Amino acid sequence: MTAVLTDLQEDSGTWSLVSSAQSGDMAAFGALYRHYAPQVFGQCLTLTRDRVLAEDCTSETFVRALARMDSLRYRGIDIGAWLGTIARNIVLDHLKSGRSRREVLTAENPETGACEPQPDSIVLADIARAAVRAALDNLDPSRRRCLVLRFFHGYSVVETARMMNRTPGAIKVLQHRAIRALAFDIPSDIKEFFTAAS
Repeated sequence: MTAVLTDLQEDSGTWSLVSSAQSGDMAAFGALYRHYAPQVFGQCLTLTRDRVLAEDCTSETFVRALARMDSLRYRGIDIGAWLGTIARNIVLDHLKSGRSRREVLTAENPETGACEPQPDSIVLADIARAAVRAALDNLDPSRRRCLVLRFFHGYSVVETARMMNRTPGAIKVLQHRAIRALAFDIPSDIKEFFTAAS
């Protein structure tokens, strides 16, 4: 389908850029983009009321315009009207398709629904584990065992007391002293994990 330009205000400079772009001159298409992008973006923003979506629709407008540039024939209308029609159709297609709901990117695996850890989180967790291991090695055996049972194996105070042949009160004191001893050897954010869980 051939796009028609019919406005008397179409100047020869703009049409010359269109002709150059039709011949494959990307600099000419870039000049058209720089001239018309603010107008197209404004139209998309008015229709969507979402800045990010308007930017996406503006980009898509120029991608489609480039793909259809060969179909454009001079009939006198401003090329901005042609681009505006493309932009309006893109926005309407987007709204009709239901993609207008805000999408939030996550690292969720679509098959399992679980979030996959990001590389930086993995590295930080490894560093934290190494710091905790080194700090635990500096504790006396009973304090170390208390923390390992409580925080690494997830046993309750009562269960830990039973396994260590102590009273629950003694385990609480032992845990508290072990955490205070760790405070000198591990970063504060890791220490907060122990104190929040105790």
